[in-house]
Amino acid sequence: MSSQLSDDQVAAVRCFNRFYTRKLGVLDQHLMRSPFSLSEARVLYELAHCDDLAAKDLGGELGLDPGYLSRILQKLDDSGLIARKPLPSDRRQVRLSLTAKGRQAFAKLDRSSHDEVAAMLDRLGDGERAALVHAMAAIERTLEPGARARPAFLLRSHRPGDIGWIVSRHGAIYAQEFGWDINFEALVAEITAQFIRNYDPSREHCWIAEMDGEPVGSIFLVKGSEQVAKLRLLLLEKKARGLGIGRALTEQCIRFARETGYTSITLWTQSILLAARGIYQRAGFRRIAEEPHHSFGVDLIGETWELKL
Repeated sequence: MSSQLSDDQVAAVRCFNRFYTRKLGVLDQHLMRSPFSLSEARVLYELAHCDDLAAKDLGGELGLDPGYLSRILQKLDDSGLIARKPLPSDRRQVRLSLTAKGRQAFAKLDRSSHDEVAAMLDRLGDGERAALVHAMAAIERTLEPGARARPAFLLRSHRPGDIGWIVSRHGAIYAQEFGWDINFEALVAEITAQFIRNYDPSREHCWIAEMDGEPVGSIFLVKGSEQVAKLRLLLLEKKARGLGIGRALTEQCIRFARETGYTSITLWTQSILLAARGIYQRAGFRRIAEEPHHSFGVDLIGETWELKL
């Protein structure tokens, strides 16, 4: 033990650990009054934000004993929350992903967690909240100095307030970067309003990408017909580009479409949206039609892309 390290310092950290776990309720049998333990919730969280995670990698990320992790995965599998597929390179290993039911369960848990923390913070003043968040960030940086070398992101389901953000940011970003007029914002508002009014969670979904608690991207998968889904409104803020977030959002849509029984996905984009077109092409989409048009105050070439599932 370092000569500069005192028993009082060790006791202070242990005391804080006891306080914080009690404050967040992680010692309860079920987390956030859900049917899941803390470990089960962490497994759901990792699978909600990683693509086709191998069981071995999941165990390493969470520091869980293989036997314990196996029991958790079996319980989630029996509940219909996860899907397992053998790795092509080693059939002794499996890839894990959430089913549609699993995503719905995680979305409910994520919302509950958000609301409980929000209620806790709501009792504080603005200065107190800022000080608390900064102190937490200081703890994270001190204990893991390189943890934030590459910004982390997560994907979550939409919640109240997100649709307004999506409409606003589409209008602002496309006006700034491509000179499109307010008619594009009106189109986005119509699309999102229709989504909310006719929302079918078993076959449609909206995902929001977050970095440091702030929305930085969005995507929708909506029902075109019983067999065909539509990918719509992929958006990324500038600071979120080049981090794999667009690919993750698109792959989330593809996985959901396959699990819910669609046979293909179509999308409509513009020839000038090179970054988005690159994401679609790498995901396996193929351009099947194009047509010049004048919309949003500019001349464009609209393109229809398709992915067979």
